[in-house]
Amino acid sequence: MTRTVLDPTGELVTAERTLLPRPPSLEGRTVGLLDISKPRGDVFLDHLAGRLVGLGARVERYRKPTFTKPAPIDLRHEIATTCDVVIEALAD
Repeated sequence: MTRTVLDPTGELVTAERTLLPRPPSLEGRTVGLLDISKPRGDVFLDHLAGRLVGLGARVERYRKPTFTKPAPIDLRHEIATTCDVVIEALAD
């Protein structure tokens, strides 16, 4: 199956990226939930966290300082070294 993911940033040259394989299950995995600091994103993530815990996942929560800029490098590093899977919340 081919998927097209659009990058909303202002890249002038698009980069080809290969999707990583999805895990067969989230049970026992650490799922990072990244709140980008837009209104009501936390409401969505609260609901999602409950569902993920019900599936046997361990949930870690993260929050960007502002939605107008990329996540700071130290936050990205922490997420990358701590989590098996990441879900980013976009909401208003």
